[in-house]
Amino acid sequence: MCAAKSGSVLYASSIIKSMLRSGYLPHVKAWSAVVSRLAASADDGPVDALKLFSSVIQRIRHLPDPSIAKDARPDTAAYNAVLNGCANVGDTKKFLELFQEISEFKAKPDVLTYNIMIKLCARVGRKDLLVSVLEEIIGQGITPCITTLHSLVAAYVGFNDLETAENLVQALREGRQDLCKILKDSNSDYSSNEVEDDNVFPKLLPTSVPSKSSYEESRLLPKKYMPDSRMYTTLMKGYMKTGRVSDVVRMLEAMRHQSDKASHPDHVTYTTVVSTLVNVGAMDRARQVLAEMARVGVPANRITYNILLKGYCQQVNVEKAKELIKEMENDAGIEPDVVSYNIVIDGCILIDDSAGALAYFNEMRARGIAPSKISYTTLMKAFALTGQPKLVNNVFDEMRKDPRVKVDLVAWNMLVEGYCRQGLVEEAKKVIQRMREDGFHPDVATYGSLANGIALARKPGEALLLWNEIKERLKGGEEGIPPSVPPLKPDAGLLDTLADVCVRSAFFKKALEIGACMEENGISPNKTKYTRIYVEMHSRMFTSKHASRARQDRRSERKRAAEAFKFWLGLPNSYYGSEWRLEPGNDYTDNS
Repeated sequence: MCAAKSGSVLYASSIIKSMLRSGYLPHVKAWSAVVSRLAASADDGPVDALKLFSSVIQRIRHLPDPSIAKDARPDTAAYNAVLNGCANVGDTKKFLELFQEISEFKAKPDVLTYNIMIKLCARVGRKDLLVSVLEEIIGQGITPCITTLHSLVAAYVGFNDLETAENLVQALREGRQDLCKILKDSNSDYSSNEVEDDNVFPKLLPTSVPSKSSYEESRLLPKKYMPDSRMYTTLMKGYMKTGRVSDVVRMLEAMRHQSDKASHPDHVTYTTVVSTLVNVGAMDRARQVLAEMARVGVPANRITYNILLKGYCQQVNVEKAKELIKEMENDAGIEPDVVSYNIVIDGCILIDDSAGALAYFNEMRARGIAPSKISYTTLMKAFALTGQPKLVNNVFDEMRKDPRVKVDLVAWNMLVEGYCRQGLVEEAKKVIQRMREDGFHPDVATYGSLANGIALARKPGEALLLWNEIKERLKGGEEGIPPSVPPLKPDAGLLDTLADVCVRSAFFKKALEIGACMEENGISPNKTKYTRIYVEMHSRMFTSKHASRARQDRRSERKRAAEAFKFWLGLPNSYYGSEWRLEPGNDYTDNS
């Protein structure tokens, strides 16, 4: 529990797994604390939470004497932890399975369970069911808590339905208890297009009144609730997301004058205002809000300072960011965390200061702050951009040795990028092979870096090999493609780079294939650029009158492809006024 609460989730999880392997059953408070932390973490955290939960449950079920596991049996809090993981990844079927399983261990859903269900509805786009969850809570005889109402406001804000969120907050201010009716009225014209979870939610919400029922049947809140600072702040975040800066400032002023102290702005409210001003580049005004926080006795926290740090770095004012990180510690008594250092390291990259990035990385480790995955990949980026692939590789090796982080595709791609920026194509290909052996498949970013490296190294033959591999990936699941390899969705940068190489190298047939691929994927080819390259490099390509007949025959196919390419560009060519196609019945596959 101590390891989980301190953020050492992988270590805490390893202890639980070690106990299970040794035949011990951990106390429910211990293993559910780990599940809770995993469910709320990024990357594979929710999936790992489900696996750990299943491991404990299976062990309990297989015991010959159930009384042995009385302290390990899951309670409502344990189920809420794993249900939160399902909600975070939008897994409705697993959510239903676990929800129906609660009664097996004599636990009951509580108000937190249904708050998590509100999150699930928001995550899978079921705005129409939010009011149904509220009615289900009331119908089950459970008293909604203020967090229930926070969750509803946050859900409507997440759907960009600020009008309904405002109506909800206003109704609470007026002391109204017919909130279900108000929400139905606000969303009377909304219907969901989702069909995947149609068999899930009727089972999750069996006693809820359908949202299309008459308003007279709507259930009433058991008591009156008043909005607090957290609810107002959630609404402010909606204004911030839509760029309504004046409404954010107006809401802050209104909160200051509320008679109820629970509605007065707190550090989260002020931080939201700071974030809003930073987003629009008003750094001086953001610093004024920070000063005001000190004046009214609302202490800024680390998040407030990190937002300001990011604002300065985004404006490439790294010196101000360095001053602020000192002020943060010396004046406010707040120690920078890994996020603070990551922001400043990234700021150093913006001014091509790889030495400064390394200095802050080393300072962070010297202070006992564990680097995160972002720390490593950001430092790798610093060395990649300054043309130091060996240092990129060194950081990557350090990352692989660190048991607290998992190497992901972003890290592999940054390693590929480090070599490609120097045109070291063979080294980059070796990295990609290692990546595959480690269970990762190249994505568009990987191929984009490799294409840029090929262009820099002027190796058109490698471009043809790369294009052939990309064509196979574009097929996505066809015969010969392992099902574990995900289909590829190309982007404009990757295809444009390959097309550029092919045009410069007079591989016109391949250039046409890539152009067709662009158009099929809704990408507009840069024909102006390709025309310029063709005119500069190839306009006199087939004008020699002294070439032998054999040589003319050998290059006839290339000439035909060049004419087709000119036709595609709109240049004068032999195909104007006649029907033509490059290969009858052929898409953009070619064996030449």
